[in-house]
Amino acid sequence: MLLTAPEARPRPTPPLRAGIVCTLVAGVLLALVVARWGPLMSLDRSIAEGLHRRAVADPGLTHANRILTDWVWDPWAMRALLAVVVAVLLWRGERLTALWVAATSSLGTAVQQGLKAAVGRDRPRWPDPVDSAGYAAFPSGHAIGVTVAFGLLVWVLALHGAGRGPRTAALVVGVVSALGVGFTRLFLGVHWFSDVVGGWLIGVAVVTLSAAAHRRWVLNRRA
Repeated sequence: MLLTAPEARPRPTPPLRAGIVCTLVAGVLLALVVARWGPLMSLDRSIAEGLHRRAVADPGLTHANRILTDWVWDPWAMRALLAVVVAVLLWRGERLTALWVAATSSLGTAVQQGLKAAVGRDRPRWPDPVDSAGYAAFPSGHAIGVTVAFGLLVWVLALHGAGRGPRTAALVVGVVSALGVGFTRLFLGVHWFSDVVGGWLIGVAVVTLSAAAHRRWVLNRRA
């Protein structure tokens, strides 16, 4: 009697692996924030206090950071960027991809708002604030917004076989923007360091898991 070898299970794709890793790390970070783990709270406070002193002492730099965070990397600016991407996709007749981009962006916003409401973390409070922000602190909506927007842009370019130049340029601008917006939120004293890191992790997780789901859906349609 011959025994047939079991079919090998398909290995997780790089986007799926990245999404799983980022989700797990974000989950650990979330647990530490909720538990108010001492070393993390101390690190958050130390970074916040050091940057706040610099912000108070340098109004010019503070003003530049406010322009960047309120206009260049504002969540609405990122939504506008994605609206352009969706419009171009619709113009090309690619309704599914356009819907996928819009749905992924909406998912990122929903996860952000849901976690803010669930965690309810207070933002830093200062006797001499240089900026203000409402609602809860964790995770940073600006960090999620920039990460999701540029992550989706890079994904769409890769999906359509764009050359290495455009993809690399979009990735570099995206990384610089994500790091930059994270710095502005910390420098202006409206977020803790762990809020920003959480935002980055969640943003990457949303995009990579969405890309993996899209690939699986397309493969199933072709089967």
